[in-house]
Amino acid sequence: MTPLDRAEQAVIGAVFLDPSQLDHFGSWLRPEHFYRPAHQALYASVLALRERAHPGSTAAVGAVPVSWVADAVTEAGTRIRGVTAPYAHQLVAACPRPEHAVVYGRMVLEGAIHRTVAEHAVRLHQAARADTVRSGTEETLLRADALARVLADLARRWGVDARPVPPPAGPELVVQTPAVDEDLHADEEFLLACLAARPDQLGVVVGWLRPEDFADLGHQQLYRALGALHHRGEPVDQLTVLWEVQRRGALNDCALDAERVVRVLDPLGVAGSAEFFGERVVGAALVRTAFESAQRVRVLAEDAAVPAGRLIGHALHALGPLDEVRRRWHTARTGPTPEKPQPPGPDRGSPGRAEAARARSRPHRAAPSPAAAAITAVPSRTPRRSPA
Repeated sequence: MTPLDRAEQAVIGAVFLDPSQLDHFGSWLRPEHFYRPAHQALYASVLALRERAHPGSTAAVGAVPVSWVADAVTEAGTRIRGVTAPYAHQLVAACPRPEHAVVYGRMVLEGAIHRTVAEHAVRLHQAARADTVRSGTEETLLRADALARVLADLARRWGVDARPVPPPAGPELVVQTPAVDEDLHADEEFLLACLAARPDQLGVVVGWLRPEDFADLGHQQLYRALGALHHRGEPVDQLTVLWEVQRRGALNDCALDAERVVRVLDPLGVAGSAEFFGERVVGAALVRTAFESAQRVRVLAEDAAVPAGRLIGHALHALGPLDEVRRRWHTARTGPTPEKPQPPGPDRGSPGRAEAARARSRPHRAAPSPAAAAITAVPSRTPRRSPA
């Protein structure tokens, strides 16, 4: 029997012995937080009996009527099979100290936090895998939102702030990445060809498209080279990009060679919108990032040594890269959000005030002396050039 099983038994046993313990944790500990179905049914039953003002729910310690336990077992029998009176007495015997019921309840809630976070991480992982196959993002976004809501609710119940907390330094977790399909590979190549053929489109996508959004490492290097040329205002064509890739040392990598650079950036037959294909690349990066974030959250949740509060913060931190890609994906679809104009401060727009500030910053020229004025009044003579 695991410590979690013993904690669940102790909580219900404490409620059978002292029903007033429900006043301490009945508001934040729910039946779904118990792992075993029998314990869920028994805990839901005692909550229902208290709502119906059962006589045993207000009894003092040592004066709890037998009907309190008997009616709870009967109520639980309407929810699930197999709950018997002998098992209820076994739960009573499993409670070390009824006055420690709040601590036992926190143990149950901590186990539920680990279990719930792991379940939603698995669902996010499965949704990202499915969206990878069908080139979509809808299910991934729904599961990511569900996981974020669950983490916020669990943080409230546990009594901590729902804020990202980076995990302690340690060995880097090796996560799997979904295989790159041929359609995504073709989209990335066509996008790079569009940008090389029409460099003016770089100004449209550089605000929300990042090199790491490309699944292919060689395509990442090509986009970095294109972005560098665009940033410096230099011409963009097959040769200039090839030279920039070489300057960055990317041709020494097995992912790129000169022939591949020229082939990918071939402008012949390229007629398309870089913005459209860039949106598809960012969407694929969103799903891929969700795939990796879900694995990190699942590993954290399955580690029972991680405290519940830290688990929530570490899980939110693992979802940070997904939120960042999602914001850029939204910008690619709808455009950047216009900045809200700020009202001018008092007297900030006054021309006189601005002129006074500029005057204070100008160096003051000293008044010329009379002797200097006399010297400057004499016209200077142009020296004669000696004859050649």
